[in-house]
Amino acid sequence: MITVFTPSFADEGNTNAQNLTVKEVVARMDPSRFRVVMLAIGKVDPRIAERPNTKIISYAKRGNTARILLQLLAHVPDIYFFPREGPLDSAFFTARQKLNWRSALVTYVVSGGLERNYERPILMRAIDEADAIAGNSIHMSETVERLGGRNVHTVYDGIDRRFYYAAGKTHRQNEKADDDDSGPPRVLFAGSFRPAKRADLMVREAARHRQWQFRFAGIGEEFDACQRLAKELNCSNVVFLGHLNATTLGEEMRRASIFFFPSEIEGHPQVLGQAAACGLPCIARSSYHPDYVVNEVTGLLSSSEQEMSESLRRLIDQPDLRSRMAEAAVKHVEKFDWDVITRQWQEIMEGAIERRVKNRRPGSVIIA
Repeated sequence: MITVFTPSFADEGNTNAQNLTVKEVVARMDPSRFRVVMLAIGKVDPRIAERPNTKIISYAKRGNTARILLQLLAHVPDIYFFPREGPLDSAFFTARQKLNWRSALVTYVVSGGLERNYERPILMRAIDEADAIAGNSIHMSETVERLGGRNVHTVYDGIDRRFYYAAGKTHRQNEKADDDDSGPPRVLFAGSFRPAKRADLMVREAARHRQWQFRFAGIGEEFDACQRLAKELNCSNVVFLGHLNATTLGEEMRRASIFFFPSEIEGHPQVLGQAAACGLPCIARSSYHPDYVVNEVTGLLSSSEQEMSESLRRLIDQPDLRSRMAEAAVKHVEKFDWDVITRQWQEIMEGAIERRVKNRRPGSVIIA
């Protein structure tokens, strides 16, 4: 039995992309081979709550780092999976090094801006000290290797088919509106309202295409600014939906015709795969090379704000192109299957343990 600890949350309502990834993997891991320990604040995802050989550590308002580290000291895990960039991760790395813990470190790199001048010391340490690393796209894996990462793999985030599916949507791309909506056709954005996400660019596009409705799913620090901008530009065709759960977001995607994602800094955003699975041609940046989008086949990748605007106009003006890309997108994302991805993770973890034991210092004592 391999014990895996992850500083991720098992809460049913937690929709953070990294937590979603871990929940999907843990829910599918072989319970006869892997014992999993993870965190929770509220109601645990039923699939994880019912999973055999699973322990949940309650996350408190304060004192979590010391309390969780003591639990790990009492029962040292075989694997520390998917470190974040918080105090618990930093404390674990130090304890692992000073006490020569047996734990293999398996790092998953999912965010952009990895150059060292971005001042992300914990993530860089997680890369430097990892026994195995995976990037969530080919571009991300290549970036990690350039930064000195060893035993680097590419493991994609999968798509949860319970929520994200086309359901006959692709044939409706030529229509003015969906069968269940008498309003105008829709462009959808989904993501956090952070500066790098550039949701403001979609507000400006709404002012250029007033015959379409532009819908925003998400919350964040730029939310109020985007609302003010929509008011300044007199955009009555803008709708702010706030935070949506997976069920509602999937419904929104199936009602839309185009997914517009102007974010400037990303790793490999899951939302592009989710949108593609719902039959949406996606417009995104080319800078982070998203494998969920095949340029000119399932969507359009752009290198500048002007190109993004031109791509949107192209899809708005060409319903036949939208339809072809929608069908291609649904077919393309079939390969991002969570069961296949989980088997990859299990093999990576087993290999990381083997390397950890093989590479330990002669004469050292591994604390178990």
